[in-house]
Amino acid sequence: MSRINTNVSSLIAQNNLARSNADLATSLQRLSTGLRINRGADDPAGLIVSERLRTEIQGVGQAIDNIERASNVIATAEGALNEINTLLVDMKSLLVEAANTGAFSKDEVAANQLQIDSAIDSITRIANTTSFAGLKLLNGSLDYIHSGLAASQIADLKLLGVNFGTNDSVPVSVEVLNSAETASLTISAANATGSAILSSVTFEVAGATGSEVFEFTSGTATSAIVFAVNTVKDATGVSATLVNNSAVQLNSTTFGSDAFVSVRQLTNDTQNFFTVDAPDGAQINRDQGEDVLALVNGSLALGDGLDVSLRTSTLNLELTLTTDAAQTINTPYTFDITGGGATFQIGPNVNTQQQIGFGIQSVAAANLGNSIVGFLSSLSTGGSASLVTGDTADQSRIASAIVDESIDQISILRGRLGAFERNTLQTTLNSHQIGLENLTAAQSDIRDTDFAEETANLTRAQILQQAGTSTLAIANTTAQSVLSLLG
Repeated sequence: MSRINTNVSSLIAQNNLARSNADLATSLQRLSTGLRINRGADDPAGLIVSERLRTEIQGVGQAIDNIERASNVIATAEGALNEINTLLVDMKSLLVEAANTGAFSKDEVAANQLQIDSAIDSITRIANTTSFAGLKLLNGSLDYIHSGLAASQIADLKLLGVNFGTNDSVPVSVEVLNSAETASLTISAANATGSAILSSVTFEVAGATGSEVFEFTSGTATSAIVFAVNTVKDATGVSATLVNNSAVQLNSTTFGSDAFVSVRQLTNDTQNFFTVDAPDGAQINRDQGEDVLALVNGSLALGDGLDVSLRTSTLNLELTLTTDAAQTINTPYTFDITGGGATFQIGPNVNTQQQIGFGIQSVAAANLGNSIVGFLSSLSTGGSASLVTGDTADQSRIASAIVDESIDQISILRGRLGAFERNTLQTTLNSHQIGLENLTAAQSDIRDTDFAEETANLTRAQILQQAGTSTLAIANTTAQSVLSLLG
């Protein structure tokens, strides 16, 4: 070619040199930032995927932080509950000691009462002051709020977990399908003369809490048998009532399948002494109670005596029906859960499936115990279960039942907290940590620079740049050869 106005070789060299310079600049940018994708033009599809992965990584990372904080909250609450449990165990010891009135003076009983007063004050103080970053944990602030609950239908209610989802409130309907029953036997005295037994008899009465042997001579009034059985009903779990002045009906003191009444005759007099099933009159010597069977919001709930419990992903509750309510079938009892509780966000997305509701009831002395046995605050001086009110032995028995119930409640709450931490928080934490590893690895594969590959690209670009520069210089001088033609 002998044209000089257009140097095509130079244009080709310039174009390739520009490409080499661009490749060199890209390699230098990727090596300096450590990222393969620095702007959308580097990999549009990869940028979209990597940004989505970055969002998921941030969400999972925050969920991990949330779970770790929730674990700290639970650890704080359980530490306080452990101290309350220690105080309750000490109170139990004081009550058992005070019941030993044959070797314990009134002054010593009064001293024990002072210790009980102090323990009750400490329990309430711990309940009111236990907090985490300003959040009260045990004073009822994390309990659920409900309305429309009738005390004549539901004697006790514990809302353990509620997931409101997109609703402002959760309606609850409880309907009894099969009523709760006590165990019941009737000691027949059909051949008795009037209101007394005809012949001497020895028999054993057994219930859920123990047994006792009774021995009566002929002519003993049936009312005396009732009195004798009721005297030890706290030890046997069996109470007695007089029916038509001639028969003694025995009932378990509690409802449910765990309750039973057994009568075993130790003398051989089946003519004048035999037991029958109270409802149908069949001759038996042992009867068992029945648990309540109920629906809660259409789901079959677990019954235990008068207690009903339901555990689903949206509603976790325990309630105790009154005796009348537990024996009235096909009559719905309704109330509403309107708010409250603690919500733990344990997932990377804010939705119902990734939130856990958890309720913590107040553990102040006025809330420990129940309406059946009494509340812990009644053990204080001036209370109905105080050791210095009435007969010390009787008061110790009543107070001991209240403390036992309080210990059970604290232990169950600690168990719930422990189960929530172990089975929900820790397992979810482990899952998120594995997910975070995999998401980070995937995001790195798309977005991060492969230094082995990029250094090779850098070397290639450097060589091409140097070669392009030399080639351009040669191309620019080729036009000078035309001068030889002008000789």
